[in-house]
Amino acid sequence: MVSVAFGAGLAGAALVLPGWTQDEARPKLPFADATRVAEGAALYDTHCASCHGADLEGEPNWQDRDAAGFLPAPPHDETGHTWHHDNALLMRIVREGTEAIVGGTYRSNMIGFGDVLTDDEIASVLGYIKSTWPAEIQEIHNEINARVLP
Repeated sequence: MVSVAFGAGLAGAALVLPGWTQDEARPKLPFADATRVAEGAALYDTHCASCHGADLEGEPNWQDRDAAGFLPAPPHDETGHTWHHDNALLMRIVREGTEAIVGGTYRSNMIGFGDVLTDDEIASVLGYIKSTWPAEIQEIHNEINARVLP
């Protein structure tokens, strides 16, 4: 059984994203669409793998701050915390960068990709990541998204 432990400062936000035409507070990740997953995998390889690993494994000791006070890139596989966050928050993190989302004195090497990737491309990357999770983790992630209030 997998337990859900939310990251401090990032959990529970219900955020509206510009550019979404359906339920804006609940963007969908195309993890079952083979074309979008393939697009997401290619974009992940180009923009994410250098930090988060080719196999979504993250950097070693990703939960321990380095000498400069930064946390290494976390894994995006089921061993990390990506699946603990709702789709809207994941979209914002990728678009704006972690420091912008957490605020305060939080420090992160995670830049925002909003000037590099469109919302649809970001959703494809996140859909690819979600497509690699075991069915149990996907279901928990679906439940997290169902609890987000519009």
